[in-house]
Amino acid sequence: MSDFRQPGPPVRRRLDSVTQTVEHEKTHEDVRYEAVRSRDARFDGAFFFAVETTGIYCRPSCPAVTPKRRNVRFFATAAAAQGSGFRACRRCRPDAVPGSADWNVRADVVGRAMRLIGDGVVDREGVAGLAVRLGYSARQVQRQLTAEVGAGPVALARAQRAHTARVLLQTTGLPVTEIAFASGFASVRQFNDTIRAVYAATPSELRAAAPARDRAARRTATPSAGVPLRLAHRGPYQPGPVFDLLRREAVAGVEEVSGERDRRIYRRTLRLPYGTGIVAVQERPGPPGTSTSTGNGGWLEARLHLTDLRDLTTSVQRLRRLFDLDADPYAVDERLGADPRLAPLVAARPGLRSPGTADPDELAVRALVGRAEAERLVQRYGKALDAPCGTLTHLFPEPAVLAEALPDGTPGALAAALADGAVRLDPGADRDDAERALLAVPGLDARTVAVVRTRALGDPDVAPPGAAVPDTWRPWRSYALNHLRAAGEWENDR
Repeated sequence: MSDFRQPGPPVRRRLDSVTQTVEHEKTHEDVRYEAVRSRDARFDGAFFFAVETTGIYCRPSCPAVTPKRRNVRFFATAAAAQGSGFRACRRCRPDAVPGSADWNVRADVVGRAMRLIGDGVVDREGVAGLAVRLGYSARQVQRQLTAEVGAGPVALARAQRAHTARVLLQTTGLPVTEIAFASGFASVRQFNDTIRAVYAATPSELRAAAPARDRAARRTATPSAGVPLRLAHRGPYQPGPVFDLLRREAVAGVEEVSGERDRRIYRRTLRLPYGTGIVAVQERPGPPGTSTSTGNGGWLEARLHLTDLRDLTTSVQRLRRLFDLDADPYAVDERLGADPRLAPLVAARPGLRSPGTADPDELAVRALVGRAEAERLVQRYGKALDAPCGTLTHLFPEPAVLAEALPDGTPGALAAALADGAVRLDPGADRDDAERALLAVPGLDARTVAVVRTRALGDPDVAPPGAAVPDTWRPWRSYALNHLRAAGEWENDR
C-alpha cells in the first residue's frame, strides 16, 4: 500500500488531542490572569502581560487597574511583547524584573542560549557566534528560541540593550551618544529608534521621567563614582549566608568583605570582554526584627566601576549569577519544605540561595587549590590593576598564564584545559559535557568537580559523591545542602 493510502489515527482522536491542547493553554492563561488580578509579584519575570487596548506590557504585579481578561495577551519574555508592538509600562518598569528562573535551571539549548544572550554574546559575536557556542546552526537556534520564548536572539539582545540604555539614561549623567554605544547599539539612529519603540519616548524624555531615587543617583554618578544599580530578586532573600560564604572565601587582592553584619559590602575585581571592572554589592537586611527580606521581592544595592561601559550588561549578569538573584525561592522552598528533615530549616531561612560565581574559570582553579594557594597565585601571576582601589590590586590570573607558569601537576592541567577550550564553563556550556571534561583532567577528583558544577555552572541539583542525599530533594539538592550547611549539619566542601 502506498504511503498516502496508509491509514492514520482516527480523526476524532486527532481532534480530541487538539481540543485538549487548547483547553490546557486556556487553563494556563487563566492561572496567569489570576496572578495579574492579584498582583502577585512571585510571577514577575516568569511571564509578562500586555493590554491590547493600551498597547502597553507590564509585569504581573503592576499596580495599575487590572485590565479585562479579553484584552490581555501573555508573553514569555519582554522581547516577545516588544516584538508584537507593545511598549514597556512606565509605572511598573517590566524590563527591570528578575530574570526567569527557568533559564538558569534548564540545561537544554534554550536555557543555555538565554544565559549566553544575557552575558552579551550576541552583541559581541552575533547570532553566528551564539550558534557556534551552542553547537547548532543559526537557523536552529532562531527556530527553537522563537518557538519557546516568542523571540529570536536578535530581538532578545535588542530588549536587553534597551534595558541597559534606560538604566544609564536614568542613573547617570553620561551624554546620550556615549550611552548609545555603551549599551551595545551600532549607531545613534538605531539607539533612538529602539528607545522610541520600546518606551514610546525619546532618550531625553526617558531620562526626564526617571524616578526620584534615580534622579538623585544621577546627580552623584560620575565615571569615577561608578554606576549605581539595584539588583532585583523575587521573593525572600537571605543575604547573611551568602556574605558569610564570600567572606570565608575572599582572596586577598581580588576580593574583600568589609563592614559589620547586615551592613557588609562585598567588593571584587572583574575581567570583562572590553576591559576591567570593580564592583561593590551591599548586604541589605530585612525588615526590623527579622533576618531576611520576606516580602514579595527586593534588591541588593550595587555600584559598578568599569573601564568600558559596554561591559555593563555582562557585569550585571555575572553579579546576578554570583548572588543567585534569578532563582525562584517559592518553588525551592515548597519542595524542600515538604521534607521532614528540611522543613524547620526552610522555615528558619526562607529564600536561602545557592551562590554561583562571577568568573567560572577562576572558581574552578580556586576550588582545586584552596584559598591560601589562590592568594599566592594572584600575587605571583595575577595582572595588576592600572588603578588599584584600596585592597583590590589584581585580576585573578588567566588560565593561559597559569598553564604556562604551572606546566606540571593538576592545577596546570586544569588551567591548560580551560585555556584551550577542552573544558568550557561559560554560561552556555553543557553541564554534562563540562563534567566529563573536568573528570578527564588528571588528578581532578569528583568532589571538586561537584563544587565546580554547582558554583561555576549554576546547577541547582548537585550532590557530592558518596553523600546520602535523597531523590525527594530533587531538583534542588544544591539548595538542600546549603540549608544543612547553614544549620551546621553539613561540613563545607572546602
